[in-house]
Amino acid sequence: MKYGIIGHPLGHSFSRAFHNERFQRLGIDAVYENFDLAEIGELTAVLESERELRGLNVTIPYKQEVMRFLDELDPLAAEIGAVNVVAVSPFVAGEKRRLKGYNTDIIGFMNSIRPMISDLNANDNVNGRKALVLGTGGASKAIWVGLKTLGIEPVYVSRTKRAGCLTYEELTEEVMAEHTVIVNCSPVGMPPNVDACPNIPYQWLTDSHVCFDCVYIKDGETQFVTKAREHGAKAKSGYEMLIGQAIASYEIWTKE
Repeated sequence: MKYGIIGHPLGHSFSRAFHNERFQRLGIDAVYENFDLAEIGELTAVLESERELRGLNVTIPYKQEVMRFLDELDPLAAEIGAVNVVAVSPFVAGEKRRLKGYNTDIIGFMNSIRPMISDLNANDNVNGRKALVLGTGGASKAIWVGLKTLGIEPVYVSRTKRAGCLTYEELTEEVMAEHTVIVNCSPVGMPPNVDACPNIPYQWLTDSHVCFDCVYIKDGETQFVTKAREHGAKAKSGYEMLIGQAIASYEIWTKE
């Protein structure tokens, strides 16, 4: 069997090493490859040439674009409006391969952030809390639904003014105090730009804030996490979330 990931660029991706190590450790006869696509239309050629391919992960910037190639969409992925896992039907000569899309980002995110929320709210109800979701791309869609499921009311933060969103310039001290959960869903801080971080007013973070970065850095913390902790906030990067969504991906592909 063959599995893989599509996105661009993929130099930072942990998926290939993670899955191949896991396959070897568990004695699974499978291989996982990177498919770095300059544009999403190249997916057609991958499906035609990779006859052993049975599943794909999807990362930036194709979590929404890939949806037009799908024959079926899991209800949760449809609600989120973004896909990070695709199940691929077996190759049969002369037949079109069927693709079904899922979203496991929400699973990885909720399992990772839930203990942080619970710890912070030992004597408080999570319901009624508000969150800032930094970024409006495909990754943010699962985070939005996950926060709502946890009883937290999210609002998007965008670099450009648009209906229903705050801009970074509108993050006043009052807004920061009101929104005590902050999730970075933007690519800011991803390798190779590991010294970058979202442009929020970190000076107004407190020990009442939870900051979660969907970005991760191998063997280190993102600048977003570092700066949040410097101001007393509870903070975590996205590595644990990535492991959770990766294992859920394999369960979808194999039903194991």
